[in-house]
Amino acid sequence: MHLTLQTLEHVPAFVIGRRTDVLAANFLARQVLTDFEALPAPQRNLARYYLLDPAARERVGDWERIASETVAMLRLEAGRYPHDRRLADLVGELTLRSPEFTTWWNDHRVLRRTHGSKVYHHPEVGELHFSYESFMPPGDTDQMLCVYNVEPGSPTADALRLLSSWAAPGHTARS
Repeated sequence: MHLTLQTLEHVPAFVIGRRTDVLAANFLARQVLTDFEALPAPQRNLARYYLLDPAARERVGDWERIASETVAMLRLEAGRYPHDRRLADLVGELTLRSPEFTTWWNDHRVLRRTHGSKVYHHPEVGELHFSYESFMPPGDTDQMLCVYNVEPGSPTADALRLLSSWAAPGHTARS
């Protein structure tokens, strides 16, 4: 999967595990969402990011929809793996620390995200519009590759080119 992420250098792409743990992310994913690699390993989690990081509320367009869908993804995994202690610990942490989590969890909604649209508000390049697709790699139903596609020639494509240039040797990247 790491090689696949490297070949997807022109769009944000990342791999998540079944608890929404971010297992790997390319440069653009770290620029658009947050730099998961800079976080301690236990904090590299989409649900924690969306529900507990105040910056996510500013950065993620339609935050409420995205956060509630992420809770529904966790609910699906809880049904698939009812004895997963780490998932239970995550649910407990989110219950205690996120005011919205309990309401969404108690809705009993389940979701496997496979495609859709997302908007992010980047502090330096502005609003970014994506059509995303998520794929399970063959033979591993506990991982998902998430790719944020962009319309060629769009303002988002231009903004991603600018963000990509920050990764160039000798350039100091910002985020």
